[in-house]
Amino acid sequence: MDTFEVQSEALGVSRRIDVWIPPGFRARDPFRHPVLYLNDGQNLFDPARAFAGNTWAVAETATRLVRLGRIAPILIVGIDHGTQRRGSEYLPVPDNRNPFAREPLGRRYAEFVTRELMPKIARRYSVAQGASNTGFGGSSYGAVAALYTSMLYPGVFGRLLLESPSLYVGGCYLLRRARRAARWPARVYLGVGTAETQRPDWNHDTVVNVLRLESTLRRAGLGPRRLRVAIEEGATHSERAWAGRLPVALEFLFGQG
Repeated sequence: MDTFEVQSEALGVSRRIDVWIPPGFRARDPFRHPVLYLNDGQNLFDPARAFAGNTWAVAETATRLVRLGRIAPILIVGIDHGTQRRGSEYLPVPDNRNPFAREPLGRRYAEFVTRELMPKIARRYSVAQGASNTGFGGSSYGAVAALYTSMLYPGVFGRLLLESPSLYVGGCYLLRRARRAARWPARVYLGVGTAETQRPDWNHDTVVNVLRLESTLRRAGLGPRRLRVAIEEGATHSERAWAGRLPVALEFLFGQG
């Protein structure tokens, strides 16, 4: 695992980055590796840094899948969130449910990822270029940031991983914007549980919003080879749930078959 800081002009802060290196990786390897960028880096690899001590088990899952030949040997870039700035940075619109998400900085965050972080990764590592070799993902607000960035910069990401996306924000702003999108990544994975919150009405709305996004993507021409939707009965809004669905997501997005 490589760890370093990136100073962002777009955000006006320094942000920690963790890069998971696939088995057998060599710095001067002529093989160009696909890259998956994931939000909420604190919750991906290290239980000591993760919310409630639970991670997505990214390193363990990716290592196993690479060694089994189930996915390509990809680099996975974990981007730390901004703690109290997390909601503002990840959202393009305010979330009235969250007092820390009233001043959206989503456009600046998208600029940080695409114009500052991605070029730095390309300079430091042997990575493959082009949308087909580049993925972005996250959960909850982090999924919103990935979805919004992919629509703001069409053609940059060819793989999109969205877990438990907070599609309710801004009166379902992202669902409305998605209907106007002219271009989508080659593959999109959508995951959600049926018990994401303590409120049955919010649980219902969360699943319905994911289904609404699925319908939009289907109408845009994303068939079974391009879109995978996982609705897990009883699954919660948690790192354990996202870790449990990660093998299927990675295989669908970066599978060797």
